[in-house]
Amino acid sequence: MPNPEPQFDDLYRELILDHYRRPRNRGALENATQRVEGLNPVCGDEIHLDLRIHDGVIEDIAFEGNGCSISQSSASMLTDRLKGVTTEEARRVMAKFRAMLMKGEPPDPELGDLEALEGVAQLAVRVKCALLSWNVLQEGLTEAETAA
Repeated sequence: MPNPEPQFDDLYRELILDHYRRPRNRGALENATQRVEGLNPVCGDEIHLDLRIHDGVIEDIAFEGNGCSISQSSASMLTDRLKGVTTEEARRVMAKFRAMLMKGEPPDPELGDLEALEGVAQLAVRVKCALLSWNVLQEGLTEAETAA
């Protein structure tokens, strides 16, 4: 797979840093239906994800956590992309994101800004950082389905 042009690398890097410096949907949710957390013991990254799911729709989503720019940016982008979507769509986006990072598949247009994390796939040690919030999300979605 050819590498993006250098100017795109810079744009993606800026987008990642923007989400790290000015995270979207950071904080705790009142009336969350699911509260889940995850930790990457290797590097110490941690994510706490609050979800408010009603009738199969992620009405609201927020995160708190500490860690590297990749883990925190990924969490910010996740919440930005998935707020207001169905749990079915969230699972579809999650599968496409995982395929991009773990299988090296080209980014699907449905990923939106998450495409900026495509380069992480080339840094195996950082893939876990980018996937941490997604693993936590998967746990939250499974909890929601079990509770329904």
